[in-house]
Amino acid sequence: MQSSCSVQEFWQSCASKLKEKMDAATFAMWIADIVPVRLEEKCLVLGVSENVFTDWLEENYGSLIASTAQEECGRKLKICFEKGYEPEPAPIPKEEKKPLQVASAPVNQSSANRFNAKYTFDSFVIGNNNCFAHGACYAISTSPGTVYNPLFIHSPTGLGKTHLLQAVAQAVCQNNKRAKVEYLFSEEFCNLYIDALNRKTLPEFRKHFRNVDVLLIDDVHFFAGKEGLQEVFFHTFNALYNAHKQIILTSDRPPSEIGGLEKRLVSRFECGLTVDIQSPDLETRIAILRQKQKDHTVKFSDAILQHLASKVKSNIRRLEGALLQLVYYLTVTNHKADFMTIELADSLLGSLFAEEACASITVDQIQKIVADYYDIRVSDMTSKRRPANIAFPRQIAMYFARKLTTLSLPAIAEQFSKNHATILHAVSSIEEKQKASPDLKLELSIIERRLKN
Repeated sequence: MQSSCSVQEFWQSCASKLKEKMDAATFAMWIADIVPVRLEEKCLVLGVSENVFTDWLEENYGSLIASTAQEECGRKLKICFEKGYEPEPAPIPKEEKKPLQVASAPVNQSSANRFNAKYTFDSFVIGNNNCFAHGACYAISTSPGTVYNPLFIHSPTGLGKTHLLQAVAQAVCQNNKRAKVEYLFSEEFCNLYIDALNRKTLPEFRKHFRNVDVLLIDDVHFFAGKEGLQEVFFHTFNALYNAHKQIILTSDRPPSEIGGLEKRLVSRFECGLTVDIQSPDLETRIAILRQKQKDHTVKFSDAILQHLASKVKSNIRRLEGALLQLVYYLTVTNHKADFMTIELADSLLGSLFAEEACASITVDQIQKIVADYYDIRVSDMTSKRRPANIAFPRQIAMYFARKLTTLSLPAIAEQFSKNHATILHAVSSIEEKQKASPDLKLELSIIERRLKN
């Protein structure tokens, strides 16, 4: 291997050889979507999706990948897998590509090629937890800008907000080929704004976003604390709203609970319809699994589906990931669906089920239960007020957010409108205080019991 060879080039050569050594179906399932991360002196780091069963991949194909890599570079390499990497989308054929119009729009690919074809109204499973959000989105898709404008959808992650936004976008595009539909995450909007500042193309940026027919932005809580971004979005919002153009926004919490968001933006976000999506009940989770099964040849029994649905309650993506891991196992081992038992499912998904136990507790729940216990307002959890009767319960909520959720420090800090150093200090402080105070230790055990019930 040439020293100048990039990890992408190296892995491409390895993958070509692996493709010759494996049957097409196995290669497509386990190897094709691997993302090369970095090539070190003694290790090749490969990225895989969150849904890939890495233990099975390493046990069954790790040695084959390692030997192939050694053939390619002439030295022994350890193969390390890291989760959290998604494969690059398939390239668009040249004849379908549209030229970038940098002069007139800072955004490219704002059309249908940005959407997941599976995220349609037909594939969305309706339950008591999401029927209002679904109904509002469907009504908007048939007549954008005339009903429920703006629409603000909030829920914890993984409950279908993105699915609904993309379903609206695709339906509008199908109903009106000339409609200007812009769908993007708030972080993308932020990056485009920063790029426009650097390139001195703010007029083009404003013109593009103020001339769309439908603007859909995911995760607007990302705007918190970004004053310049909030300023430009405030005026963009007003321009679209006054022109009767449709606006749909999503967040992981209601507008009034997004810390660091200007009051005038909160007011704008709340001036239309605000709906939430709750965690799906057992029947809806089973229905979701049945819907997801349609994408696979493996069809599990109702007993297996009910068991998965009873174990994974917090997140539809996690539920789909559990199903996918069982499908992978049966496909690779060449077993039929009836081979899968509840005991085997528990064995294969033990770590996922353990993560689920923590994932079912949210920061919102922690803030509400701690606030209730100490008789303060939930809004005090994100306020700048620092009297002891507020600061101490807030530290306890931060402590439990760190202990009982899988969120990163920055993610927890965002939900308290603080920085990660404040969270670390709070956790350390509560840990030290409970060692010296039996009364505090008892209080913490009572609160934790309430959180887990």
